[in-house]
This record gives sequence, structure tokens and C-alpha cells, in this order.
Amino acid sequence: MRYHNITKDDMLNGEGLRVVLWVSGCDHGCKGCHNPITWDPNGGVPFDATAQKELFEALRQDYISGITFSGGDPLFMGNREEVTRLAKQFKKRFPEKSTWLYTGYRWEEISALPVMEYIDVLVDGRFVEDLKNPKLHWKGSSNQRIIDVQKSIKTSSLYLYQAE
Repeated sequence: MRYHNITKDDMLNGEGLRVVLWVSGCDHGCKGCHNPITWDPNGGVPFDATAQKELFEALRQDYISGITFSGGDPLFMGNREEVTRLAKQFKKRFPEKSTWLYTGYRWEEISALPVMEYIDVLVDGRFVEDLKNPKLHWKGSSNQRIIDVQKSIKTSSLYLYQAE
């Protein structure tokens, strides 16, 4: 897997103060995407042991609420295995912190993926420029949903996330 950046102390991509891993690779090609530089799966740099150390070092800070996977698309085929591994490792190390994931896929397409076991909140759906609304919290367009993944898995029903 490749990535573009690790953002520390982020307040825009999930609840609380977060660390965001911006992965490379996305095949959705959403018009008006705020981050098209991350679309190329060969862009950025390899996510290696040094990058993982940097990521987990930032995550261990007490004031960090959790990790957010974004990009690109963390569920781009070339990212799924590594993102699943990282999400699993994160949950094992920091069970009290939350995991958010942004994807252009819809919940109905990806709910059975193994990574969902480790995701707390999913922001799903492609960005649609005609539905863009800067007043929306944690999403760019009104078609996107903020899903409470664990509650949805347990009940086999779709639950939208409610901030605590």
C-alpha cells in the first residue's frame, strides 16, 4: 500500500482530535473531489515500517480520539488488506479509541468485508459535486451517510451515527 500523508491533530475527519492516514488509490473519480492527487495507486510513498511507527506514535497520545482512514479510498482493492491489518492492530492497541473510514463505496457493497469488524464509523458514498454542502458535518455531499458500523452489523439494519 502507498500513502500521501499522516495528518496529526485533525478535527475535520471524524469526531474529536484524530490522526488521519491518507492512502493512495481510488477508482471512483468523483468530479470535484478535494483530493484527486490521491487517486493514483502508484502515487505517494510506500507505507513501510517507518510510516507505521509514525502513525502509531501519533495515535498513542492521550488527547487523540482515534484514527481515520481516508484518501484516495481505503477500500480501493489494493488497500483493503493493509487497511484491515492496520485497523485490527489499532483496535488491539487502543480499544478505547475510535476508527473512522471514508469510502466512495456504499455500505450495501462493503458491509461484509472483514475490515468492518474494526471500524466504528463509516462515511460512505461517492462525493457528488451537485450535492456539495459546506455546512455538512464530516461529509462533503448530502448523499453520503455517516454509519454506526458496529450497531449496523449487530442488528443487520442500517444505523446512522449519532454524535455523543
